[in-house]
Amino acid sequence: MKRRKKRVKLKRKVWSFLYILVFVVSIIFGSFAFYKKPVPIVDKTDKLKADVEVYPIKEEKLTIVMVGDCLIHPPIYEDAKTGNGYDFKPMLSLIKPIISKYDLAYYNQESILAGTKNFKLSGYPQFNSPQEVGDAFIDAGFNLVSLANNHTMDKYEKGVKSSVEYWRTKDVYWTGQALSEEERTNNIRVEEKNGIKYAFLSYTTVTNGLVPAKGKEYLSNIYSNEKAKKDIDLIKDKVDVILVAMHWGVEYQTSGVSQEQKTIAKYLASLGVDIIIGAHPHVVQPAEYIDDTLVIYSLGNFIASQSNNTGATAAEKATGLMMSATIIKTTNTKTGKSEVKVVDPTASFTYAYKTAAKTNYKIYPYNKLNNNLFSGYKTQYEKLKKRMTSLDSRIKVESLE
Repeated sequence: MKRRKKRVKLKRKVWSFLYILVFVVSIIFGSFAFYKKPVPIVDKTDKLKADVEVYPIKEEKLTIVMVGDCLIHPPIYEDAKTGNGYDFKPMLSLIKPIISKYDLAYYNQESILAGTKNFKLSGYPQFNSPQEVGDAFIDAGFNLVSLANNHTMDKYEKGVKSSVEYWRTKDVYWTGQALSEEERTNNIRVEEKNGIKYAFLSYTTVTNGLVPAKGKEYLSNIYSNEKAKKDIDLIKDKVDVILVAMHWGVEYQTSGVSQEQKTIAKYLASLGVDIIIGAHPHVVQPAEYIDDTLVIYSLGNFIASQSNNTGATAAEKATGLMMSATIIKTTNTKTGKSEVKVVDPTASFTYAYKTAAKTNYKIYPYNKLNNNLFSGYKTQYEKLKKRMTSLDSRIKVESLE
């Protein structure tokens, strides 16, 4: 009996030990199963900073300045005459330091530079100017030159040939004239500055009745929707920025812009053009954005000597718009995706000074004027300031101070 009781007690002790052992083992394994390594608390700001460091946003900038028509009337080239040619550089001496600050600098060479070797110089209605005009503008820093306008054919095919042969020797981006269709197409080329690729085109909607012969349409780049689309399609996937110079609109129109300008601008914007640069009205017209496209309807005259009995006041025709902007390209270095925007469009004005005897021509920034040079410049400035922002309040106007 006693042995039996001992065996029962022993069994109970064994089972108790086993229960305790299983319990302890369960706790140990359970602890491993549910154990998680502590997760450090990371500040979201630090994580964002880390992401930026690994995949930074790359930003590249390209600055541009644009001025209007260079229309060389006889008094201007007579004033530039020297003992052995012509020198227009002094006329641009106050503008050169401004232009030098920009990566790209545009102007419209309206009077054809056929030169003096095989042609006589002439003014309205069929112009021909000394090629030293181009030398002066290049010296001042201009590197985008529009050649398509209503005076392109003033000296016919021979005049275009002389002009193109001159521009071929210059290290600037010129477009709007050509001596073959192949050259016209090749002139739609891709250039790169500051990591930003760009292309530049030039068209005219007006010809003064002087048009190239059939089969030689390349001599003057006359606008059509079809031609513009075909040209833009050639380069739109190769560039970041497309610039288009348009010779269009109504001469001397200071109130608003024409329906033609609005229609073409809207179409070019739909094709992906980034900046549309307008000329022909010979007076300053406003600017605006159409979606992301900056449209400058007319830069007015930069240097000209038009008579006082045509269309607008002498002050309007002697004043030009100098428009600047910054092209910003941002690239996500992780995805490689880029975005381009034209920002900070800023208007300032220039004045083509001359004496009453039509001598001493010189281009003045408005902030360098005084009442002796132009007695009504402050009144004219206020008028232009209001006009420039009439379509879009995002257009800035530089102070006279």
